[in-house]
Amino acid sequence: MTTNTTLSRQYFSRRLVVIGLSLLMAGACKKDDTDAPKANDRLMEVVIDNFNLSKFKAAADRSSMQPLLTSAGPLTVLAPSDAAFTEAGYPTTLSVGTAGISLMTRITGYHILNGNYDLNKMPFLFNQEIRTYNGGKLYVTRWVKDKDTVLTVNGSRVLAVGMKASNGTLQVIDRMLEPYLYETVTEAISAEPGLSLFSHALQRSGLSALLKGKGPYTVYAANNAAMTAYGYKTLEQIEAADPGVLAALLRYHIAADRRFVYDYILSTGSSAATTQNMLDDNIVKVQLTPDPLSPGLYNGITLQGPGNDAPVKLVKQNGITGNGVLHITDHVLKITK
Repeated sequence: MTTNTTLSRQYFSRRLVVIGLSLLMAGACKKDDTDAPKANDRLMEVVIDNFNLSKFKAAADRSSMQPLLTSAGPLTVLAPSDAAFTEAGYPTTLSVGTAGISLMTRITGYHILNGNYDLNKMPFLFNQEIRTYNGGKLYVTRWVKDKDTVLTVNGSRVLAVGMKASNGTLQVIDRMLEPYLYETVTEAISAEPGLSLFSHALQRSGLSALLKGKGPYTVYAANNAAMTAYGYKTLEQIEAADPGVLAALLRYHIAADRRFVYDYILSTGSSAATTQNMLDDNIVKVQLTPDPLSPGLYNGITLQGPGNDAPVKLVKQNGITGNGVLHITDHVLKITK
């Protein structure tokens, strides 16, 4: 056998080995690509993996938002905790899963933002407006309280910040955000059956037109029981009243600002008391109410005018509209006795 023949056989043997190894490596790579998990680090997976977000998962399922939450994004999700859903009237995942589809679609879409929002990098300001996936308005506050940075959205606390996914970020909040149905505070007041007397007083006084403006406004609207106790028991009595007298009374229930309950908790010092300037240039005393489950913390407010014998409580709070916030009170705020 010649030397050239021997060298040729050795060359081809080596080539076969190289080709074989290349095929094995190619096969291994192909297998890795085939077995590679897909979209298992998306926002929907973060929700599924979090035991405290089972009701938000049910809401995403009910609203058919799963495809959105597994899309490329980027998105920011403000996911209410299970306790937040319970407080909003959804005690179980079944109650979420059987709720109206259109309602759950509005609610879920209101908790999703287009884009990656790092709330911890927003300015230290109250109620900064951002837009939701379905076009609604949200208001984010970043503030320092007792040396801690606190974030709120529509007055609800952000409990967990910046849970990362490949297609965005998830934040956990302590209250379910309700999409607002009304562009103005006037419309929201008119839609509340328990505010028919206050609503008519607004119209009679001419202030309803003001509350249809750009704002923002915060209204502390006295419910029908409160208006009745004050002396306006019927629509006829309000219709017979002097518009100027009504306007003077109602201006003491309106602030030219957007104020959620938690805004007062953040901005009030160690005395747990502050004041709110009203539209008539008078002030209302605001007192923080202690949280019975968390000593040293607060979970609400009461109001008191100089003419009130006792603090005025909020029976409904943080009703957001396009131009402000509506709170409902159990007594009329009084300037004088």
